Amino acid sequence: MPPAVVLVTGVSRWLGGALAAELAADPSIERVIGVDSVPPGPEALRRLGRTEFVRADIRNPLIGKVIASASVDTVVHMNISSTPGGSGGRTSMKELNVIGTMQLLAACQRAPSVRRLVLKSTSAVYGASPRDPAVFTESMQARRVPGGGFAKDSLDIEGYVRSFTRRRPEVDVAVLRFTNFIGPRIDSLLTGFLRMPVVPTALGFDARVQLLHEDDAVAVLVRATTGDFAGTVNVGAPGTVLLSQAIRRLGRVALPLPSAAMGPLGRLTRQAGITDYSPEQMRFLNFGRVVDTRVLREEFGYTPRFTTEQALADYARTVAPVVRPELVGGVAAAAEHVVGQVATLLDDVGSLAGGRRRPGTPVAAGLRAVRDA
Repeated sequence: MPPAVVLVTGVSRWLGGALAAELAADPSIERVIGVDSVPPGPEALRRLGRTEFVRADIRNPLIGKVIASASVDTVVHMNISSTPGGSGGRTSMKELNVIGTMQLLAACQRAPSVRRLVLKSTSAVYGASPRDPAVFTESMQARRVPGGGFAKDSLDIEGYVRSFTRRRPEVDVAVLRFTNFIGPRIDSLLTGFLRMPVVPTALGFDARVQLLHEDDAVAVLVRATTGDFAGTVNVGAPGTVLLSQAIRRLGRVALPLPSAAMGPLGRLTRQAGITDYSPEQMRFLNFGRVVDTRVLREEFGYTPRFTTEQALADYARTVAPVVRPELVGGVAAAAEHVVGQVATLLDDVGSLAGGRRRPGTPVAAGLRAVRDA
């Protein structure tokens, strides 16, 4: 049976607003209620159509009154922050993600009208490490459990949702573990990173990246909201690209740096407001992550329209190249050669300082609001 009253959190972000707009355009849905602590901009508000916007903070127990008074039967939880900078710091981010989810689930538990819950989660719950399998299935766990940030919050949130299903077993719950979003309109962590003219990468690493086009993300969310799938599903596009390929195809210049420099660089870019990458996300840029999508196709019933390469190409249309793609390889190779020589020299100097001579080891080839994850 299709939903009658749907509540969507996080509608002031692009993805939440796009979902609410699609649901509002469906005449079989009686009401769509959009909730966020920040009002959407004029353009986003026009796009929401007949969506009823309610300015409310999900960390406040008053969210329960909104659900109860409207007799909400379907809740889509999208209000999960991935950037400390956009949330007012790591403490505020954790409060929004964890405390906000706990309050929302408590409200859903008390409301007898709720019969479906959809959670926008992330494949970051699988972590990123050199011991990872080639692909993660839904039944697998992280080889290295995320120690903090967005990935740790998402793990905690999924745990609270599992507890909710035990307390309300009659409620259908769908957990969507999305890969990285990309597209012409969405503002995600990865798009912000790839928009930099010079993209820092870890020397000796070339991560496999699996993407999902923004249109496919919205389509999956609509299907999860209006359908009857219950369970956990990985959501990603077919295929992968190497991080170096993505940088080259966007006309950017890769700057390979020693791994030890990536942490301080991440802090510097966060302070400068350029991009907001946490240590866990920096690990993803080192090791990458790929998920199996059989459940998405065969059980959930959706095949993405865009492959990873096609999604990247569609995003590339909106990004003016810094260097023509055919020249990027030569520029990046020259930069990597220089960095490799410096790293080898420093290694030799360190060996001599320690009173021993060690042959130089070859350097491997460089294999505004809160954003959507």
